[in-house]
Amino acid sequence: MITYPVLKERAGIGVTAPSSGVPTELHHLLEQSKDRFVNKGYSVSFGDTAWKQEKVRSSSAEKRAAEFMEMMEDDSIEIIIPPWGGELLLEVLPFLDFDRMKEKWILGYSDTSALLFALTLRRGIATAHGTNFVDLRGERWDETTAMWEKVLKTRKGGSITQESSERYQAAWDHANPSDCVFHLNAPTKWKTVSEKDERVCGRLLGGCIDIIHHLAGTPYGNVREFQRNFLEGDSIIWYFENCDMNTTGLRRALLQMNMSGWFEHCSGIMFGRSVADEPVNGYLAEDVYKELSNELGVPVVFDIDCGHQPPQLTLINGAYAEIQVSDGKGSVIQYFRRVKVSQEGE
Repeated sequence: MITYPVLKERAGIGVTAPSSGVPTELHHLLEQSKDRFVNKGYSVSFGDTAWKQEKVRSSSAEKRAAEFMEMMEDDSIEIIIPPWGGELLLEVLPFLDFDRMKEKWILGYSDTSALLFALTLRRGIATAHGTNFVDLRGERWDETTAMWEKVLKTRKGGSITQESSERYQAAWDHANPSDCVFHLNAPTKWKTVSEKDERVCGRLLGGCIDIIHHLAGTPYGNVREFQRNFLEGDSIIWYFENCDMNTTGLRRALLQMNMSGWFEHCSGIMFGRSVADEPVNGYLAEDVYKELSNELGVPVVFDIDCGHQPPQLTLINGAYAEIQVSDGKGSVIQYFRRVKVSQEGE
């Protein structure tokens, strides 16, 4: 069975950088986020790696792993939120002791999703794909981003509903952050390959596809074993966000995952918004989605609130979910318990 941590009031937050740290000229971002959390009653503990960055890494793989493990074993820290993602978190995985990891939330996205994915698969501990630490530095949190707190405070046996955003940020303007950091200036519209309303049920699993597809065939990406050990026969709803890959790169990654058996017992797939999936010789992201839907015989939803065009939902790896898409709007109900929900209409 999946185990679900619970975020308590006035929790201790650990900030460590298992991928990229924050360079000196941007240390004020960490301080701003800390101030926001302290004002809300949280305590914040920084690891050394959060303040360091050289050649795409915060530190050596061994140092990053050791600091992360220290925070996982520290009872005063109840949730770990990396400052942001990066490039080479994969280096850290062989140095982690998954058997010693305690049940506490880890929240993040981008490169961090490799850690979330591996932990949920190896231990059946639910992990949270959502906002990162520096993006919570604003004077306020937008409604979609702010749901991370309610989601992570959901008790075992409970459920939580999130709705699609009204507007999203089409492009970053780091030099001129808004009061909620993001510039939410484009209308959100969730889309389906079928161009019809869709309803999908199953266990959520996914992350940044650029990163996690590299785990196929490794000890950190055994999806079949995860299904046998933890999902109790439930199907998987995959969610992906694409940071850097063009459309043919995206197609190759999906083929690799399919050949590795990841899409067995799949009930649907969702893709976040992306500016990366540039067409190749007229081959569009929508073509990739249609081919995948036809090959697997499952619904495919795209342009959801997930990834590098914020805001984003907080999606729990391992949670049972009902996804509803209608007229460009979407909702996600996540259950922190075993649920069997019929997919045969209402």
